[in-house]
Amino acid sequence: MTTFDSTKASLKDLLRDIREGTVQLPDFQRGWVWDDDHIRDLLVSIARSFPIGAVMLLETGGEVRFETRPVEGLEAKIARDRQPEKLILDGQQRLTTLTQAISLTDPVRTKTSKGKKIKRHYYFDIRGALDAPHALDEAIVAVDENRQLRTNFGREVKLDLSTRELECQNLHFPCDQIMESDSWEATLHHVAPDHFGTYMMFRQQVMQPFREYQLPVILLKKETSKEAVCLVFEKVNTGGVQLSVFELITASYAADGYNLRDDWFGSKVRDVDSRKERLEREPLLKGIEATEFLQAVTLLHTHEQKKADLAEGKSGQQVRPVSAKRGDVLQLPLSAWQQWADAVEKGFEAVARFLRKECFYKRRELPYSTQLVPLASILTRLGDRWLEPKIYDKLTQWFWCGVLGELYGGAVETRMANDYEEVLNWIENDNAQPRTVKDASFQPDRFETLRSRLSAAYKGLNVLILREGARDWFWKATIHQLDADEIALDIHHIFPRDWCKKQGISRDVYDNILNKTSISYKANRKFGGHAPSNYIPRIQKEEQVQLADKEMDAILSSHALSPALLRSDSFEAFLEDRRHRLCRLIEKAMKKPVVQITEAGEYEVDDE
Repeated sequence: MTTFDSTKASLKDLLRDIREGTVQLPDFQRGWVWDDDHIRDLLVSIARSFPIGAVMLLETGGEVRFETRPVEGLEAKIARDRQPEKLILDGQQRLTTLTQAISLTDPVRTKTSKGKKIKRHYYFDIRGALDAPHALDEAIVAVDENRQLRTNFGREVKLDLSTRELECQNLHFPCDQIMESDSWEATLHHVAPDHFGTYMMFRQQVMQPFREYQLPVILLKKETSKEAVCLVFEKVNTGGVQLSVFELITASYAADGYNLRDDWFGSKVRDVDSRKERLEREPLLKGIEATEFLQAVTLLHTHEQKKADLAEGKSGQQVRPVSAKRGDVLQLPLSAWQQWADAVEKGFEAVARFLRKECFYKRRELPYSTQLVPLASILTRLGDRWLEPKIYDKLTQWFWCGVLGELYGGAVETRMANDYEEVLNWIENDNAQPRTVKDASFQPDRFETLRSRLSAAYKGLNVLILREGARDWFWKATIHQLDADEIALDIHHIFPRDWCKKQGISRDVYDNILNKTSISYKANRKFGGHAPSNYIPRIQKEEQVQLADKEMDAILSSHALSPALLRSDSFEAFLEDRRHRLCRLIEKAMKKPVVQITEAGEYEVDDE
């Protein structure tokens, strides 16, 4: 089925429909932003019959229902209950500009090229337009809201067009009279009849192109799906800003009288915390996105749909799948939001509790925010059951397999849906292991490329080390105790960078997680670019430290490393030993062996 028509519409008819409210904007359209220079350029383009691009409209009355609003400048002129017949998807800036500049008598609320807000009325200098038809931009005159052009910092009036008579006497034609000029012509006949012949030439050369101008129009039929509308809008959005799912659903729910924006962000009218504010009281949920929350709700809603289909005896493609894909999120009905939103909020709060139990304390430590979506939906379903030891063990294995297997980067909507279903099934059936657990693997060669603290596996490994009780080399307390006391911490090289360079060690070898760990700035300052055999004794002798070798070695060991190899500056042996220690931490978290894949086959790293 064809979902659109291509045609033409006269500019005059389009502007009439906009003024009458039969053509409006969907509420997700952003505000009008064109400046004075853009307005002038557009007026010149039409006066010279240049193409200004196609307009895209959407028929109303189909499944896509949005809250709507009039084009800027018409808010007080169109009844609030006026139902439009078409919505503008592309061409908002051009049509709004033309509506305000040539269809309304109010001043245009625009801005200068530097962003200063101004109010302007636009005129054509009739003589200038006729004398230089190829330089019409110089014939356009913009005056202030009083229809005056002032100089000398506003003290002197250079041009006064504040009455119809003055416009006629000065032969400056107001752009807001272009489409209907009868009253202006009557005044010209009375005030300056000698100018009428000049005016008629101007009318033919400059005004007539406006009245005859035809715009290409792509009309999307009312049968067009919401997802298609969203995708089309993004493709034609010249601002390059992606239209978010949240914005589109907000406009859709508003058509049913529900303000999703107030629910999520709060309202100035009601002194009640928003859903986002309530969630962000938990530091681990700071920065949570509305789209992530909507995805979690959609997983639960589509799961209910699937169960209903199966209960009705449907099979194959008749059964609607569990999904977190954009198209399915866009189809989320208001009833589903109202049914699940509060429960999902509690689910995300449970996610924060789960993460703290796994020793995550700050948002920046989280490997993936995307993995929290299925986790929140799973915990919503489970309620307090997730705390049962057997269930909790499965959840932690799945979580760490996703992190250390680096399976939640990029487009992961399909994995979200699979994991949601499969983890729930696994909880009830020990033999139904999720694909994420089956697929996850960590190859020891990955250590050499883990250099960025932004990568998921890097963050995960760092937390695994810290949760084993890693203690700072200077302050002696555990890293998380220091963090709570706001002691500056960072990830530093164990064998200092300067020492490695002097030994001729390649950056590819020394600059990875095998040679890094979290310590305080105070401890790192003591390194001074020296070998460990030099800086460790110096740290021990510090007045605030005063540690015997055995005590210091216990602190060093808490970072999953060999104190003996470190003290002897045995760089290569140290890295190999640490590789095995970190592998054991990974195996403990993933509950499966770390496997090295070689040309000869595969073997477990710790299988000597």
